[in-house]
Amino acid sequence: MSHTQRLKDLAVSESGFVFDPHTGNTYNTNGSGKIILDGLAAGLDRKAIIELLEEAFEIEGDDLDRDLDEFIYLLREDGILPSGFTL
Repeated sequence: MSHTQRLKDLAVSESGFVFDPHTGNTYNTNGSGKIILDGLAAGLDRKAIIELLEEAFEIEGDDLDRDLDEFIYLLREDGILPSGFTL
């Protein structure tokens, strides 16, 4: 199964509740995490996801890059993304 399909299979509510039907695990995320999940599921590249974050939160800079990297790290740690996934 591709990582994109795995992400599409996640049930993500507007409030940030995430359910992984493959493992039964549940998570909570904030608005930026939801944007990142949606962007990854849509197959967007790093630049496009950063642009979505900039638009949604009206911020720019290295913090967004770092936040994106940290969120991807967490997704890899939880097995939602493959261990070698990079963006």
